[in-house]
Amino acid sequence: MSGAGGFEMELVEVDNGGKEELNFILGQAHFIKTAEDLAEALFQSGTAIKFGLAFCEASGDRKVRWDGNDEGLIELAKKNALAIGAGHSFIIFLNEAYPVNVLRAVRDCPTVCRVYCATANPTAVVVGKDGGARRGILGVLDGFSPLGVEDEADIKARKDLLRMIGYKR
Repeated sequence: MSGAGGFEMELVEVDNGGKEELNFILGQAHFIKTAEDLAEALFQSGTAIKFGLAFCEASGDRKVRWDGNDEGLIELAKKNALAIGAGHSFIIFLNEAYPVNVLRAVRDCPTVCRVYCATANPTAVVVGKDGGARRGILGVLDGFSPLGVEDEADIKARKDLLRMIGYKR
């Protein structure tokens, strides 16, 4: 879709590598040190966490910087970072952890400006771009629209699930 002055928008589907339950975190940061900061925060969040992350540097060499401890997740992060291509954006793919396990540590990184989403849902990133080389994330389409309002049975099922996975007593 194209707008006035050469501004365009596109939807970029996040590729989860065909792993339906694979969680990721998408955000924006501001400094070349972001990959190291995020990796350190994730390492400190738990030794069992498997992750791959990639960060799009917006100036200087404009490289996709990356880190992680799982080759497959690192490759997936690099592939998605290049596809999104928005300056100073980052994406983290997680295994053996949920975003709720690491989100506070990610947000507390001094280089992180915002988190757009943390999900395992099918997600599209709304990317805006000008006529030159600038691209930015305008928002995300995370999952699907609600089909209704939960009833008592749904509430019980939600709480049972939270207990089963250890998030509620």
